[in-house]
Amino acid sequence: MNNRITNLFGIEYPIIAGGMVWCSGWRLAAAVSESGGLGLIGAGSMTPEVLQEHIAKCKAATSRPFGVNVPLMKPNSAEMMEVIAQEQVPVVFTSAGSPKKWTGWLHERGIKVAHVVASSTFARKCEEAGVDAVVAEGFEAGGHNGKEETTTMCLIPAARRATHLPLIAAGGIASGEAMLAARVLGAEGVQIGTLFALTQESGAHEAFKRRCLDLKEGDTKLLLRKLSPTRLVKGGFYDAIEEAENRGASPEELLEIIGIGKTKVGIFDGDIKNGELEIGQAASLLNGNDIEPVATVMQRLIFEYDQALASLRVEE
Repeated sequence: MNNRITNLFGIEYPIIAGGMVWCSGWRLAAAVSESGGLGLIGAGSMTPEVLQEHIAKCKAATSRPFGVNVPLMKPNSAEMMEVIAQEQVPVVFTSAGSPKKWTGWLHERGIKVAHVVASSTFARKCEEAGVDAVVAEGFEAGGHNGKEETTTMCLIPAARRATHLPLIAAGGIASGEAMLAARVLGAEGVQIGTLFALTQESGAHEAFKRRCLDLKEGDTKLLLRKLSPTRLVKGGFYDAIEEAENRGASPEELLEIIGIGKTKVGIFDGDIKNGELEIGQAASLLNGNDIEPVATVMQRLIFEYDQALASLRVEE
């Protein structure tokens, strides 16, 4: 699986873990990196001090490359970047903001940069900004999504036409077969969130993992389009948001319903009734699975990819 993504990040397989709030701590990042992929620490739910602690623990747990995901909309993103530079983290994935803002600053400090986009227009802007790789994330992904609501199957070929940069596919990828499909569409790597969020090493609460592994097709839906489109699991929090949106609630009222820390309540604390539960559509493909270690998940991904590729060659 040697290609521009593996060479760029110094990894064995072109598989990157999503930098997910309350899931992507040092344990998950280290486990993915140790298994040959690129683990990411999700800084979106952390303070600078907590991020520094997770980076130190990740370094102690693996000698392989890992990175940090920084949502640029967060008010403490500048402090996060300072911690990342001080700790000499080799890779940063940025999202929810302009790729121009930090790419040059990070490059000056020897840090590779990938930026997450939801449209081919922004993929082109990434190339103009000088990032090292683009993550094109489709509508199927969990959590915050692009307002364009473009599916991965449509987004990847469009992004491939828009940029010559190394391209990583994200959104709805939870198997080796999906990895191969992304490759055929023009991606050179994949970023996987949902599948890794439900592993043993994920920082999410077991109750959240069990709920997500019980989801069926259609049990997640994109809401909060007036604010930032977000894929949510159906349930108590989801019902409150849907009811408000159906009666025409203003953005201010929606913000009041969301409150502060609802993702922590749902994902980290495990209150699946009152908390905000974010997960991708791919969760329904994992229905009935066990909560497995990352090493097992990675081995299966590679096996499935190899089997799918071999079957296509036999058919030819």
